[in-house]
Amino acid sequence: MTHPAKAGGFDFFSAGELPAPNLSAGEVAAIVREHWGLDVELEPLGSQQDQNFLARSRDAAGSSTGLTGTPVGVVKITNPAFTAAELDAQDHAASRIAAAAPHLRVATTTRAADRGPRSVVADTSEGALAVRLLEHLPGGTLNGGAHLSPAVVARMGEIAASASLALAGFAHPGLERVLQWDLRHADRVVELLAHHHPDPARRAMVTDAAARAWADVQAVAADLPVQPVHLDLTDDNIVCTTEHGIRMPDGMIDFGDVTSTWAVSELAITISSVLHHAGAEPASVLPAVRAFHALRPLSPAEVHALWPLVVLRGAVLVVSGEHQVQIDGGANTYAAAGVEREWCIFEQAVSVPSVVMTAVIAEALGVDPTLGSRDGHGAPPSTRTLATRLETSPGVDVARAVRLDVSITSDDVDAGAWLEADLDERLALAALDAGASVAWLECGTPRLSESRIRSAESPATVPTGVDVWFAEAQHVTAHGDARLVVETVDGATILDGTVPSRRRARIRLEAPDAPRVPHLVRPEYAAGWLALTEDPAGAMGLDSDGVETRPAAPGVPRPAADDAAELVERRGRAFAEVQEHYYDAPPRIERGWREHLVGTDGRAYLDMVNNVTPLGHGDPRLAAAVAKQLRTLNTNSRFNYGAVVEFSERLAALAPDPLDTVFLVNSGSEATDLAIRVAMAATGRRDMVSLLEAYHGWTYASDAVSTSTADNPNALATRPDWVHALDAPNPFRGIHRGADATRYAPEAADRIRRLAASGRPPAGFIAETFSGNAGGIPLPDGYLAEVYSAVREAGGLAIADEVQAGYGRLGHWFWGFEQQGVVPDVIAVAKAAGNGYPLGAVITTREIAARYRTQGYFFSSTGGSPASSVAGLTVLDAFRDEQLQENAADTGGYLKGRLEALAERHPLIGAVHGLGLYLGVEFVRDRATLEPATGETAAICDRLLALGVIMQPTGDFQNVLKVKPPLVVTRESADFFVAMLDRVLAEGW
Repeated sequence: MTHPAKAGGFDFFSAGELPAPNLSAGEVAAIVREHWGLDVELEPLGSQQDQNFLARSRDAAGSSTGLTGTPVGVVKITNPAFTAAELDAQDHAASRIAAAAPHLRVATTTRAADRGPRSVVADTSEGALAVRLLEHLPGGTLNGGAHLSPAVVARMGEIAASASLALAGFAHPGLERVLQWDLRHADRVVELLAHHHPDPARRAMVTDAAARAWADVQAVAADLPVQPVHLDLTDDNIVCTTEHGIRMPDGMIDFGDVTSTWAVSELAITISSVLHHAGAEPASVLPAVRAFHALRPLSPAEVHALWPLVVLRGAVLVVSGEHQVQIDGGANTYAAAGVEREWCIFEQAVSVPSVVMTAVIAEALGVDPTLGSRDGHGAPPSTRTLATRLETSPGVDVARAVRLDVSITSDDVDAGAWLEADLDERLALAALDAGASVAWLECGTPRLSESRIRSAESPATVPTGVDVWFAEAQHVTAHGDARLVVETVDGATILDGTVPSRRRARIRLEAPDAPRVPHLVRPEYAAGWLALTEDPAGAMGLDSDGVETRPAAPGVPRPAADDAAELVERRGRAFAEVQEHYYDAPPRIERGWREHLVGTDGRAYLDMVNNVTPLGHGDPRLAAAVAKQLRTLNTNSRFNYGAVVEFSERLAALAPDPLDTVFLVNSGSEATDLAIRVAMAATGRRDMVSLLEAYHGWTYASDAVSTSTADNPNALATRPDWVHALDAPNPFRGIHRGADATRYAPEAADRIRRLAASGRPPAGFIAETFSGNAGGIPLPDGYLAEVYSAVREAGGLAIADEVQAGYGRLGHWFWGFEQQGVVPDVIAVAKAAGNGYPLGAVITTREIAARYRTQGYFFSSTGGSPASSVAGLTVLDAFRDEQLQENAADTGGYLKGRLEALAERHPLIGAVHGLGLYLGVEFVRDRATLEPATGETAAICDRLLALGVIMQPTGDFQNVLKVKPPLVVTRESADFFVAMLDRVLAEGW
């Protein structure tokens, strides 16, 4: 995007007579044919100040339209401002990067059969113009407004670093040029071109921001390394290869702006291009900054200059875009379309002060922007030491000060109290009523009371100062360097330092040269804002030893808001690696409430996947019941106590006749394992029949009958010979689809009969009564009736795996098998039974249970313990009292209807499966072929997390969202989930 300029000068307006070339496609095709003997059809490509065409061979397929022939390259007609030396420098720079970074695709000038470059200065209708045929890199660029994932943004940073490393030490006379895109001239570009912007208010915003940014850069300019750079590694010029449905950057094009300038400009220009994409904000560029720094470390001066340069880039784009539109008289639609995109980049760049972003970047890199590396332990930069002392008059008794705690680990935020608007006030006044001289909320610790549920953006939970309630009115004065701010809770009124008694006030100490600091900031930017403040508590002596903290949380250290990554590393060192965690970079979750999970930074996430907790998270009734039982007795089930009997009676009563006898265990895996062993003991056989695409657990027997390749890629190759798997009865993508799904049952029954006839009659048949692992897909009508009949005919038992489908999740049925109109011989259940407390069960007949004696005694140390039995009883009470099964039917039906409506607008949704709150949203790239959209599904889950929704994929192709939230989920939460999914699908990736 080189703008016309004179060698050694800086006169943009004399170049106004040199708009972008505007040759016809026919004329350009004739040049290509004349000079290189290629017969091509041309497709226009966008460019702000050059002219580009995609050239395709005029073969038989493409002769009529020119759009289906084989691409042979990109024809670039260069703006006449370029000199021959500049074009040669571009070609050499491209070749240098291609040689130094063979893992990248680089668009170099193509060569003819004689190895000469396809580059010529041709006589055209607009005079002599340089025309080159550059290599065409298939796959497209990141052009457009689609959301860029952190992985894509990181790859952009890696590419920029690779270019920077490759061009270091490169010398060429064509690099000595004056470009308007060279940020060393940004101040003059803005000064000369700003008056072209038609909006005076916007124009003033640009010039003011540019002046501040330029001053910031000049403060370190003498220390900024200078070298050749590509200077235009933006989303428009970074090419991609599609990997599993996701565009992943792997190359670069367009070397028209190659020059020598500040080396850090390479990164600044790259990350600025992220800012106009859907959902992007300043913090979105941090993956690119980290990736760049890992390959090509930034100096302290470069860290200091980086964000001001992003601001300057945005300012230059805005003024240059408007200027170019006027030069071209509206003929350049590419430039005209980019004006609002460029304004979006600028707005995002200035949405956070540069001084704040500099500290955020330093924090992300583990460096100090002026002093170099820190201690290496990843600790955030400390707040400024401003040596300020705060004095209160007539004074407070610090010994009677009470530090309130509304952090994520506080007892005072239990049971959803953090959602009460007056929580802080209530706690403070209670402390004053109890004799405190002052109650206060500390600085820097995320406040859960400031969090919000169902929010697409992280809320401002981190305080940059303290909140205080004095028992007696106090006048606060500052002695020292800091700027004292005392304001009311709404921030609308700045007080004169006098705080009335029992009234809330917010106190901050800000660096005198800092921009005004918000009292509450979002966690992503907290390190930057806190670097501009001093803790007022220390200045008042409130953080000294002996200050009471209420409430205490013994044995539960308060986690840091930013230690999620460190915790993952610790987990990897101590926790077996095969015990995976959700997400590549998961938040640290330390609290839950109903259908919400809360990170240590105070961000609340909507949990749409957690079927382990039907009552929701943090249920106070369950917590109280289990805690009371733990205080009185918790032992094994061989002792005689009431809870195990009552729970077994109530659970057996929920099962249909003749099922009346219960075994209690700790988990679903143990339940299915025991169910299999019960069948083997009852029949004296060892062969089992199961279904493909199923998961039943991790114990030896439950794993043996599990065939899901999503959980075990080697599942089909490692089945023992006593397991016989039937085709998955999947009517959507199985071997029999739609109406043909009726064939699954007779084929399965025939297989069982043949197995028995071969001398290996099965001990039993085990199946989920609703295909959970496949994505919440109902079995074909009548399937279980026919298969159960066949297995019983062969003398085997029918085992219903209700670990996921049981306990009312289907809405209209308490057990999944009820939807099929059958009664199994054995039921295995867990998950919902204890609401996260370890509890599972096997329910069968007394006769079948008695036959287990042939295997010896059965005993589970904590299965059926007093505490687990009480947990089970409390869950059953909650189902009855809170009508959770009814909510599964009502909210589940509502949610499914909304998801089906979404499918009408987004073709990626191939189907919405399921019943009640056991749903699956299956993504396909083609509704005819049903090609699974595996990569897209992973990207959707990652993006949903950023928007405040916990979701995970399931199915053998990992292309189905498993929508199985706690059964307390509300319609409001269902609406939020659908809205966020709609947003993600509309944004693209």
